Amino acid sequence: MRRNNVFAAGAAALALGLSLTACGTTDDKDSGSSGGGGDAACDLKIAFFGPETGDAAGLGKPIIQGAQLAVDQHNDDADCQVELVKYDSQGSPDEAPALATEAAGDENVIGIVGPAFSGESAAAGDTFAEAGLPTITPSATNPTLADNDWDTFHRALGNDATQGPAAARYIKDTLQAASVFVIDDASEYGAGLAGIVEGDLGDAVTGTDTIQQKQTDFSATVTKVTDAKPDAVFFGGYYAEATILIGQLRDGGFDGKFIVADGVKDPAFLDAGDAAEGTIITCPCIPDTDPAVATFAADYEEEFGEAPGTYAAESYDAASIFLAGIEDGIDNREDMLTFVNDYDEAGITKQLKFDDKGEPADVHVYAYTVKDGAIVPEGEIK
Repeated sequence: MRRNNVFAAGAAALALGLSLTACGTTDDKDSGSSGGGGDAACDLKIAFFGPETGDAAGLGKPIIQGAQLAVDQHNDDADCQVELVKYDSQGSPDEAPALATEAAGDENVIGIVGPAFSGESAAAGDTFAEAGLPTITPSATNPTLADNDWDTFHRALGNDATQGPAAARYIKDTLQAASVFVIDDASEYGAGLAGIVEGDLGDAVTGTDTIQQKQTDFSATVTKVTDAKPDAVFFGGYYAEATILIGQLRDGGFDGKFIVADGVKDPAFLDAGDAAEGTIITCPCIPDTDPAVATFAADYEEEFGEAPGTYAAESYDAASIFLAGIEDGIDNREDMLTFVNDYDEAGITKQLKFDDKGEPADVHVYAYTVKDGAIVPEGEIK
């Protein structure tokens, strides 16, 4: 069992007024038994926390839409409408603390879908823990996030301690690359993941380098790679830099395999054109072609006019947990945290159950390949 009361003192000190009005039945509202009574009974919110704008907006969009679909489907049959509010961090750890304080200060927000990225999760985690505000990230994968003693932290996907070894296995066993050059973008996510892959590849690593986010000239890195002559390059980072990096690597003469992870699994990476062809992408995210998500994928496409993007399904699952709690009559953060900690139900991506650190009990990692200008699922990496 996970601890359910560690936040109480912090929440009281912050005076966040956690005794929200109930989102109950019509009878509850009519009888005035729900605290504030009347329309106040329907003021509950769940929030998206992550990039809605900025360089990483492409990764934020499907997460927002996955959560929105869950909320819309809930509201279709609910007497009380739940609102999805958005805290646009632009994926930045610098923006996250102030936004986390804002979210914590809104007593009607009783669950966070996010934060989306690892860096902003690290920056905001203390604030959410002090406020007793439960979070379920559908996409932040740095393993150390679960080591901060935040009882409010939960993750709806496997972390990089599972994705990194899977990527290394794929490089060694499937690609049979004897030499690999490892690059990271110095971010909480990218550097952490690249370090895990490097450690698992061992003597196969012929060189490493670090770039910076928003960097556009990678000539020094290209020179290091071409001098090392590796069979493959692994990049830990996001699609904005990967799109430019692979183009410059190809122009510089590198003709080996390019392997990236979930931070690059976005249609914008395809802007690299022919240079992106053959890129291997690993991701602890279920393909939208999987039969388990067929109904979700159809509903998503009907609502948004496009197929689900990366982590849309995981976001839908995260939001659905909070909505299930609201449907059970939960109207405050303390009870919602207990509900999430004890949750054990089938979602569309996996069995949704968390261990005592908030990690999922059910983990899968998949491989994707860029073929003919599209990101195509190859199957699960066993």
